Amino acid sequence: MLKRTLFASLFIGTTFILQSCGGGGGGGPLQTKIYVAANGGFSYSNNSGVNWINKTDANGLGNNFVFGVAINGNTIYAATAGGVSISTDGGSTWTNKTTANGLGNNQVLGVAVNGSNVYAATINGVSISTNSGTTWTNKLMADGLGDNSIRGVAVSGSTVLAATAGGVSMSTNGGTTWTNRTTADGLGNNDVKCVSIGTFLYAGRTTGLSISTNGGLSYLNKTTASGLGDNNINAVLVDGTTVYAGTNGGFSISTDSGGTFINKTTAAGLGNNAVFGIAIKGTDIYAATAGGLSMSTDGGVTWTNQTVLDGMVSNAQRGVAVN
Repeated sequence: MLKRTLFASLFIGTTFILQSCGGGGGGGPLQTKIYVAANGGFSYSNNSGVNWINKTDANGLGNNFVFGVAINGNTIYAATAGGVSISTDGGSTWTNKTTANGLGNNQVLGVAVNGSNVYAATINGVSISTNSGTTWTNKLMADGLGDNSIRGVAVSGSTVLAATAGGVSMSTNGGTTWTNRTTADGLGNNDVKCVSIGTFLYAGRTTGLSISTNGGLSYLNKTTASGLGDNNINAVLVDGTTVYAGTNGGFSISTDSGGTFINKTTAAGLGNNAVFGIAIKGTDIYAATAGGLSMSTDGGVTWTNQTVLDGMVSNAQRGVAVN
């Protein structure tokens, strides 16, 4: 089990950024809270992974297939195959929101939060709540999205990015209106799986990683030729000039804003080379993999792994967030 003293400021994410992916103070020894979305339920630890508590649909989750997680203080949002599940007490109890509350679809593949504004990536649009998830409105292709099938969403201030089956869609007014970018703007292909917002914009695709250095007007593309572990990108997270990409072939790290990458695999201690979620806190990195939760305390050089043997609900993990 992981028994480490963790200090540092907070920056977390899967297919989201809390500037909510929002900054926060570091905790004392064994106080890092870890939240993991998995195929089988939801696991969380209040003491840096020493112990785990598991929740399923029996505890109020919309479904046991949980694809992503976002946090805002003590409130947790889980993207499930049965709606957006919300806990306001750090994961102990849950309520679930569905199409009855305005979601575009109950199949939710990702979630992001910025204060009281919550964004859900559904298979029928981007659903938006301005009251912490109580009620929702939905945005579709008619509002400018590239496709109604949304795979991931990221938010930073009033800028929202949506990973769609038809390109990268962006809103600069909190999701009210959208514009879409495609291969005509430099994307390697329009099948976008994940997005992240930093100084530059990043879009993970089935054929590589696209980067925009001009606010989303155009994109350039990176592939295994630049050091990525695989061209199938499941998750991306940016922190300053450091870019982390979860691929089907390992955990890829760039320290030059995505120019070049080095790749880490099971040989370095990852639980599995298929990485689906990423969170960071200082130099500590968390990777949700197909073989457990992998953690590095040295910036990604070496890794240790936690599984069901350590008390987690499932080894098939989809997303992670830390606080």
